[in-house]
Amino acid sequence: MSFLTLDQANVTHQNVLLRLDLNLPFSNGVVTDNTRIMRSLPTINALVARQAKVIILSHFGRPKDIKDVQYSLKPIAEHLQQFVDCPVIFAADCISDIAEKAIADAPFGSIIVLENLRFYKEEEQNDTLFAKKLADLGQLYVNDAFSCVHRAHASIVGICSHLPSYVGQALQQELQALQSVLEMPKKPVMAIVGGSKVSSKIDLLQNLLTQVDYLVIGGGMANTFLAAQAIEVGNSLCEDDYIPTAQEILMAAEDHNCEIVLPIDVVVTNVIAPNSEFKTSSIDRIGSMQKIADIGPKSVSRICHFMDQCQTLVWNGPVGVFEVEPFDQGSILLGQHIAALTKANKIMSVAGGGDTLAALAKAGVEDDFTYTSTAGGAFLEWLEGKQLPGIVVLQKKR
Repeated sequence: MSFLTLDQANVTHQNVLLRLDLNLPFSNGVVTDNTRIMRSLPTINALVARQAKVIILSHFGRPKDIKDVQYSLKPIAEHLQQFVDCPVIFAADCISDIAEKAIADAPFGSIIVLENLRFYKEEEQNDTLFAKKLADLGQLYVNDAFSCVHRAHASIVGICSHLPSYVGQALQQELQALQSVLEMPKKPVMAIVGGSKVSSKIDLLQNLLTQVDYLVIGGGMANTFLAAQAIEVGNSLCEDDYIPTAQEILMAAEDHNCEIVLPIDVVVTNVIAPNSEFKTSSIDRIGSMQKIADIGPKSVSRICHFMDQCQTLVWNGPVGVFEVEPFDQGSILLGQHIAALTKANKIMSVAGGGDTLAALAKAGVEDDFTYTSTAGGAFLEWLEGKQLPGIVVLQKKR
């Protein structure tokens, strides 16, 4: 793919519209995770250093198209101030005279955070007039919000029809990492896909089995695949309606020389709760009242054995009920093994999705992968092989 990058833009003394994702986790008036801010800082700082007016566009929450103070970006703007060495100005609207005046009054080399885009229904409708009103506030546009590019919204897609458009540094890094996983990978390639339901990841599995050499399926999803092989899974989560789909995926994998790796032993319990009684069982000895809560040690060893033969790995979704101890061990052990291979330069590793990153944080290896994606839906749709509207429109601007 080919894009205009930030180093190709003349931003000095220009009004630069910068699309970020400042939809940060917020609890009791406090931001609880600064990851998205930290990843956008290189782009922000580069624009400020080149004496641009940095006009930040973002959404926050789901305010249902009304100006609801609890979804105002004002506290996020105030929080951003502690990370930059320039004035951060908040504008109480994202269009109209309010936004125009805030931008006009701001000095070059400063940041103006505009109010929540989703206070206007036209944002999510990709309304042409709304996109034009946003575009009229600047001279060029930079997208640095990969987590939003799967949305055909005015600030992501429509705005690019009116301004020279560029990719920010974080978005550029994300695209390069994802290209290296699926489009130009070093083989063999392994994908680990976890999560609770097959129904939510059919497109992902069908695309990956055409791309990878080993497809590891864990979490509640694996139960449906075990059932598809006539293995009794007891009282475990299992989507009976999707057993035929699982069987089709297993057959398709054979056609594409993709080895699907399912658990050979599991951790079972009668009640999935913190510190509940549990035991490890082979998959042919699961009791009728037992629930599968994690993969077992033999499964971990087998996955790691295959992993040792690979040069590229992508991970989306934990392989057990990682948020409940002790059913986090499978995900933790896999994360630690991947991290060790990555640090030894034996594998290129990319992980994405909120639960996956939380599992890596639990394992203490969130900084040891080649790349971790904070995007949820966009990361998943990319792996599904879908065209992302916000990426397509940036390519067209080339």
